[in-house]
Amino acid sequence: MQRLYDFIRRNPTGVDAFWAVVLFGFSCLQILSGPHNAQQPAWSLQVLVSLGMGVAVALRRRMPERMLLLVIAVGLAQLALDVQPRIEDFAMLVLVYTAASVGERWASRVALIGGLFAAPLAQVRWAEAGAGAGGSAQQKVFVVVIMTVPFVLAWVLGDSMRTRKAYFAQLEERASRLEREREAQAKVAVAAERARIARELHDVVAHNVSVMVVQADGAAYVMDTSPDQAKTALETISVTGRQALAEMRRLLGVLRTGEHQEAGEYVPQPDVQQIEDLVETVRGAGLTVDFKVEGTPRPLPSGVELTAYRIVQEALTNTRKHGGPDAGASVRLVYFDDGLGLLVEDDGRGAAHEMYEDGGADGRGHGLIGMRERIGMVGGTLDAGPRPGGGFRISALLPLKPAH
Repeated sequence: MQRLYDFIRRNPTGVDAFWAVVLFGFSCLQILSGPHNAQQPAWSLQVLVSLGMGVAVALRRRMPERMLLLVIAVGLAQLALDVQPRIEDFAMLVLVYTAASVGERWASRVALIGGLFAAPLAQVRWAEAGAGAGGSAQQKVFVVVIMTVPFVLAWVLGDSMRTRKAYFAQLEERASRLEREREAQAKVAVAAERARIARELHDVVAHNVSVMVVQADGAAYVMDTSPDQAKTALETISVTGRQALAEMRRLLGVLRTGEHQEAGEYVPQPDVQQIEDLVETVRGAGLTVDFKVEGTPRPLPSGVELTAYRIVQEALTNTRKHGGPDAGASVRLVYFDDGLGLLVEDDGRGAAHEMYEDGGADGRGHGLIGMRERIGMVGGTLDAGPRPGGGFRISALLPLKPAH
C-alpha cells in the first residue's frame, strides 16, 4: 500500500491521465447510449467536448491556468453548439478546485466567477430540458442555487488547501532556518571552546617549559658540587619535557584566536588535586555534593588533569543551573591502570534533551559541547544523559596515553 501511495505522489500527471481516460470513457458510453435525433448536435461534436474536458483533467496540475481556460472555452462551446451537460462536465468542478488550490491568484478568481455563472447560464440555455422546465421562477432559482453549491464548495476546498500548503511551507522553512541557525551556533561554540582549550593547553605547556628552565638552571648550578641533585633535576626535565611534547601534539590542529598573553603571566591550570577544593566551594554555595576517590592517586599528564577538573566543574555548574533548589550531586574519581574515570550524578530535575542530544547545545553555555571537545583532545569518551531514577548523569573515561 505504501508503494502505491509513493507511486501516486511521484506521478501525479499519470494519475490524472488515468481518471481523464475513465471520465472520457463514461462520457462516450453516455453519448452512444443516449437518444439520437436531428435536433441534437452531431455525435462527433459531443465527443470533441468530452475529449476537451478529459485533456483538461489530465493536464490540470501541470498547466492549471491553461486548462482552466480550456474548460471555459469548451463550456462556452457547449452553450453555443447546444451540447447538453453530461458526465464530462464534472471536469469543471475539478478545474475550479485545481485553480483555487495551485493556480495563480487571477486563475482562482476566474474559477470562482466561472463557477458562479455556470449554473445560471445552463439553466437559461436548457431550461426546457432541465428539472425546472415548466416550473415557477422560485423553483428555477432553487435549481440554480442547488447547481451552484458544488462549484462554490469546490472553490472553497481548493482555497483552503492553498492556505494549508502555504502554512506548512512556512513551517518547513522556519524549521529549516532554525536548524541552520542551531548548527551555526554549535559551530561557533565549538570554535570558541577549541580556542579556549588551546589557550589553556598553551598555558600548561608554558608552565612545563618554565619548570624545565628552572630545573636546568639549578642543575647547572649544582653540577659540580652535588651531582645527585643535578641528576634529579635532569630527570625532572626529561619527564616534564615529554609531557610538554605530548600536550603540544594534542594542541596541533586546534585553531587559536590570536589572543596573546604577556610573558610571565603563564600559571599552572587546575588539576585533579584541586577538584576537592572545587567541591568544597560548591558545597559552600549550598549544593550538597558527595565526593569520593577510588584507586591509587598518582600524577597524571597535565592535559588529562585539566580536562578532568573542567568536566567536574561544568557538571556541577549544570546541576546548580538545572537541577533545582533541592538537588544533590555526587562526584567519583576512579584511577584505573590505563585511565581516569569520572562519574558525576545528581538527583535534580534533569535537563532538556537539547542538553545532551545533537552535540549538547543548550542555547547558552554549550557546556556539553565543551566537554566533548576537551575529552576529544585527550582521546577519551563521554556519556551524558538522564538517569533512570531521575536527575542527570555524566560519565567520562580519560585514557593515560604515554608521552613519547
